[in-house]
Amino acid sequence: MRNAEAVTFGGSALDRAAEIRGDAAALAALAAAPRSRHLAMWRGRPLVGPDGLALLPPDHPILDRLDLGEALLLGRDESGAGFFVHDLSGWEPPDDGPVPDGPFDAAEVFHPDAPDGAVFAELRAVMFGLAARDAELAATARGILEWHRSHGFCAYCGARSEVIEAGWQRLCPACGRRHFPRTDPVVIMLILSGNDVLLGRSPAWPEGMYSLLAGFVEPGETIEAAVRREVLEESGVEVGEVGYLASQPWPFPASLMIGCIGHATSRAITVDPVELEHALWVSREEMMEITAGRNPRIRAGRKGAIARFLIDRWLADRLD
Repeated sequence: MRNAEAVTFGGSALDRAAEIRGDAAALAALAAAPRSRHLAMWRGRPLVGPDGLALLPPDHPILDRLDLGEALLLGRDESGAGFFVHDLSGWEPPDDGPVPDGPFDAAEVFHPDAPDGAVFAELRAVMFGLAARDAELAATARGILEWHRSHGFCAYCGARSEVIEAGWQRLCPACGRRHFPRTDPVVIMLILSGNDVLLGRSPAWPEGMYSLLAGFVEPGETIEAAVRREVLEESGVEVGEVGYLASQPWPFPASLMIGCIGHATSRAITVDPVELEHALWVSREEMMEITAGRNPRIRAGRKGAIARFLIDRWLADRLD
């Protein structure tokens, strides 16, 4: 699909600078360079200002009590300036400030040393308004920090592992094994039957929220087979031809959403109640009303998510 990388988190040609990840001297010099910028994240929430990410110079007060040498490298821009991320999850907000209750709580958290107007914000709440570079930095930072949070021990022998390679590996000192950040492939499907698209809703979702069907790719399975299996398991609909459209990194916590188009060969719906609360066929005309916010039963999908990206392009006849 043309312009597929226009999807949120789709990439901005960031130089990942893999060749210096193991060079301690080069990393230290880059982290302290005046043109380099540092992203502070608190419990998965990036520091965001009125115009995008609040990227901090290395001498910013928020970083005063942190070791620049422990920052994780995100990459470099076209001029060679570095981008790093710091995990401030151990910091406790003031007693009189809001504290988010779970990952979907959009409450903003204020830090007394933050730049004017900058707050720690839930990434899903602000992602659609971020420029491509900011979105790639935020997605990369959240994904790598979440991996470190949940993979602190060696999967082979159980010993605590150590961060190496500027955050892009963990080394087990007990058995010597190296561990690398994981990404879980997930298929998300624009399933079409004539003029209709298949939507479903999870029992845990807010009232009125529907989306495209999606599911994890299993070991030994192709993308095409995963599309057919997931749709059949969740909705009872059989799928024939499958094609690839676009992908989206989705760091909640560590997925790569693989957007596909599938053509249904049956229409009867029988939902798996464990996976879905409801599924239905929606016509193109009704889908246009939904995305415009004029449907009383179904809410428009979140802007920035690949499901909305694919639906919008289907409505605009731009899937080629």
